[in-house]
Amino acid sequence: MQKKKSKIAKKVIIGFASFLLILMGAFLIYTSDYYHADDIAIQEARNDGNIDISNINGALVFDPGNADTALIFYPGGKVEYTAYEPLMIKIAQKGILCILPKMPFNLAVFDINAADTFISQKTEILHWYIGGHSLGGSMAASYAAKNSDKIEGLILLASYSTADISSGNIRVLSIYGSNDGVLNKESYQKNKNNLPVNFTEIVLQGGNHAGFGCYGPQKGDGEADITSKQQQADTAQAIAEFILQ
Repeated sequence: MQKKKSKIAKKVIIGFASFLLILMGAFLIYTSDYYHADDIAIQEARNDGNIDISNINGALVFDPGNADTALIFYPGGKVEYTAYEPLMIKIAQKGILCILPKMPFNLAVFDINAADTFISQKTEILHWYIGGHSLGGSMAASYAAKNSDKIEGLILLASYSTADISSGNIRVLSIYGSNDGVLNKESYQKNKNNLPVNFTEIVLQGGNHAGFGCYGPQKGDGEADITSKQQQADTAQAIAEFILQ
């Protein structure tokens, strides 16, 4: 009887271990298939940007010099974080310090509290904003909902908040492209109730989902009528006007 129980237990352990291995393998396959940054576009942006860029605690920091306002930006899901360098450079050129964290497995859901490190270290910053693209925006919203004492505003790019921040003091700017084929418009409309009634919404005519970054076409996206460079320039201008007004 004891031997029979031992065999059953061994089979259960082996079966569970096999299940975990299959699960881990599926996860690694899923996360290894991601959108890679366009290195040529990034280098071009760096050459034209004239912004000091450094790597601090696993994040790229875009420093315009003497800034007292900062934006922490969470990258979109399964997108290489450096794909947002051109957008960050354009925002930094407006006088805003930008921080672009690298997310585990390119998924912000695994490090929602990444902002904590930088807020605690950058004591010279008086005004903190957080934002992100797509999934990154939703995770930034979750962070903002739990840290309204630290964050003044939230920037959503082709994204929405599943966390309720409607009754707080957080200012919200939401931007998406008119040709976006990835953003779930039904969920976007439904989750507007989670935002303050006076939130600012901008629809970029001709823009699409992938145009906020530089990582090429995205599956299911609409075709843009404007270049990604133009979409990022318009986005940076809108963000700067919102944050610095």
